[in-house]
Amino acid sequence: MMAEAEEELLFVPLGGAEEIGMNFNLYGFGTPDNHQWLIIDLGIAFGDDTTPSIDVIVPDPEFIEERRKQLAGIVLTHGHEDHLGAVPYLWQRLRCPVYATPFTAALLRKKLEWEEEPLDVEIIEVPLKGKFSVGPFELELITLTHSMPEPNAVVLRTPLGNIFHTGDWKFDPEPVVGPTSDEAALRALGDEGVLAAIGDSTNVFVEGVSGSEASLLDRLSEIIGRCRGQVAVACFASNVARLKTIFDAASNNGRAVALVGRSLWRINAAARETGYLTELPPFLEPEKAAGIPDDEILYICTGSQGEPRAALTRIAADDHRSVSLGPGDTVIFSSRIIPGNELAIGRIHNRLVQRGVDVVSELDENIHVSGHPARDELTEMYQLVRPQMVIPVHGEQRHLKKHAELAAACQVPHTLLVENGSVVRIAPGEACIIDEAPVGRLALDSGRLVPLDGQVVRERSRVLFNGSAVFTLIVDAEGCMVAPPKLTMHGLADDDEAPYVLERLTEQVKGVIEDMDESDRRDDEQIGEMSRRAIRRSLRDTYRKRPLTTVHVVRI
Repeated sequence: MMAEAEEELLFVPLGGAEEIGMNFNLYGFGTPDNHQWLIIDLGIAFGDDTTPSIDVIVPDPEFIEERRKQLAGIVLTHGHEDHLGAVPYLWQRLRCPVYATPFTAALLRKKLEWEEEPLDVEIIEVPLKGKFSVGPFELELITLTHSMPEPNAVVLRTPLGNIFHTGDWKFDPEPVVGPTSDEAALRALGDEGVLAAIGDSTNVFVEGVSGSEASLLDRLSEIIGRCRGQVAVACFASNVARLKTIFDAASNNGRAVALVGRSLWRINAAARETGYLTELPPFLEPEKAAGIPDDEILYICTGSQGEPRAALTRIAADDHRSVSLGPGDTVIFSSRIIPGNELAIGRIHNRLVQRGVDVVSELDENIHVSGHPARDELTEMYQLVRPQMVIPVHGEQRHLKKHAELAAACQVPHTLLVENGSVVRIAPGEACIIDEAPVGRLALDSGRLVPLDGQVVRERSRVLFNGSAVFTLIVDAEGCMVAPPKLTMHGLADDDEAPYVLERLTEQVKGVIEDMDESDRRDDEQIGEMSRRAIRRSLRDTYRKRPLTTVHVVRI
């Protein structure tokens, strides 16, 4: 008689390990040949200078898409784009219920409304501190604090032990929006027992605590009070508490407040719909602020990270239809400079300064607090929940390693470092990596998803950094040139150089063709490929570039 297969508990990060952003976590429970799966968070990342014309990047869901029949649901910890932003793009491939608290659910619905073809996503609202079942998992939400409303840790209860998935969090003793973290629930969970904690590593290098949102009001009020012209404040659109802080600081200085940027209006609508910001009067549309004196208006803008399509980017380029800034005006960046965005943010700063605008950022003043835990908060969390092991996520490799060291210093018995695609068997037995799942990145390109490392994006990047060359070769049936070739180059040479480049390339291609066998000269593909190699080699030697090179063979 065969023994029954042993049940196991798996964890598979497909995004959010080795990086800050694009969180995509899977939990599986069952026998090795029959797991039921749960997704926690399904987020995006944003393109940068290395991904031309690509704004949105999503994780490749291939691993779980192949197991879709065993997928019980998606649980969203909160509403940040790097935790829910991929749902509109990937839900068609997954087609399972989405569980979220009211604010996050409202935000997701508003994102789905912007889709060209509305998706019939089943969104199941879960109350704060809610308990519910999804597949084989008994789940509980524990309220924490973060830089947006309703951040939740998720407790997964299984027959093999309890998992504590923190999501994004901090300990804020004075949150401007929402309740404080539910430390009683965390302590009770610790008493019950935690097999593994999977947690945020973003600020593991930061000593002390992250600071309270309430501490910013006096500072922002003082800075705004010194301004005499128009004031614009750039912040993360999702930071509802910051919207209230900025509004209160503006009101303290007799300024009306307008929102500039579509995502700000979407966040504002979701917040008011679910009971947040309702004590504030409506924000102004920027068009309606045009008649207000400069020293009586404040704009809250998107674009704190230099995003190319954000409101502040257009304002800095003097390309916004309603808002124009110049000498005597001030822009305050009430946000963190996210690593990797330094160049984009620097460009915005420079353009504003060129227009005579005063710029204030976290480099000048204490005008931002992080939404992620610093080292003392991580230590306090481990003292409360007392996990048997820690798996750091939401960080680059250096963050994950430092987090593991901190957990060990907090007397956590075991830590495990993972990468995107690591298949971790948490239980039974000692946790270990047992396999590797396929991972990848998909880029949103003109409404379709294409592999980020595929031909489309790769060639576009190549053209951007190396230029392109198209060589048209006209030959007869025997492969001999019968007319002068044509050459079109982009990003390589000035127009007056082109004739000399064409002359040199023509001689080189002639030599290549003469050295070919007769049978190869009758083959368009052979002539084209051998010519392409010669042209690419010559252009590389001349310009120290590797241009995208194409040869068209016209046989007459």
